[in-house]
Amino acid sequence: MADWDDDDDHTVVGDVAEARAFLASRPGSERAYVIVIAGPNLGETHELVGDPDVGRTSEASIHLADSEVSRRHARFFVENGRVVVEDLNSTNGTFVNGERVSRRALDDGDKIQIGTTTILKFSYHDAIDQAFQRRMYDAAIRDGLTGAYNKKYFTERLTSELAYAVRHRSALCLVLFDLDHFKNVNDTYGHLAGDYVLTTLAKGVLDTIRKEDVFARYGGEEFALLSRGIDLEGGRRFSERLRAWIEGHRFVHDGRELPVTASLGVVAVPDVDVTDPAVFVQCADEALYAAKRSGRNRVVAYGD
Repeated sequence: MADWDDDDDHTVVGDVAEARAFLASRPGSERAYVIVIAGPNLGETHELVGDPDVGRTSEASIHLADSEVSRRHARFFVENGRVVVEDLNSTNGTFVNGERVSRRALDDGDKIQIGTTTILKFSYHDAIDQAFQRRMYDAAIRDGLTGAYNKKYFTERLTSELAYAVRHRSALCLVLFDLDHFKNVNDTYGHLAGDYVLTTLAKGVLDTIRKEDVFARYGGEEFALLSRGIDLEGGRRFSERLRAWIEGHRFVHDGRELPVTASLGVVAVPDVDVTDPAVFVQCADEALYAAKRSGRNRVVAYGD
């Protein structure tokens, strides 16, 4: 029980000097940011430092996973003390507050439409505002235990990435994997040990994959990985390396080594002719269950 009462007449005296020091440690001037308020990257916050460009390419300073955004769509820069957005001859245009522009000086609160679906809000924040925005964004898209993306965010990205891959006939690989007999780990060693396995595994994957890959906790002990530009054979090779890493890694909790292996299912377009995200997941799921039925701790590609 708490050692204080909401109705207590006594108010604890705080350390005013400490509070002042906390505020003084933050930058005094506000900084310019854009927040994604619509589109696949919903919730992301980007500080505008060093004339950043915006585009679909992973090399862009502000990378937007939107098939209707050009590879290099627009850029931000400072001119006469004001932040300016400039369109870079994009296919679908750049709009400020609904008006198509080639370049425009921005005011706090302006809404910048990049293409047809992604909208950025321009604003000034201090460090405290920015930290809050970052925490809110992470809470909305990340799994609280593992730090991987959550299923909702993954599903949204899957829809946009598959639409792009189908439109451009480019490769997109989906891997679903499940830890084998994970219930036994929880039942034998306890749920804290199970949590340790999940967080350790997620960190290992996050340290391995590319920046543009989308890794998510899809269910209790089930994970999903979406990789642009990777065909079925490439996905199979990566999945085998991941399977071997999981099997060979020493998961040690509270002085006890935990046995951990995984079964993985792989599917990719255009190797498989799929346009519906739900069918794409179903194909990966079928491959995953084929791996389980054939003995677990193995990789099966859809169509094998």
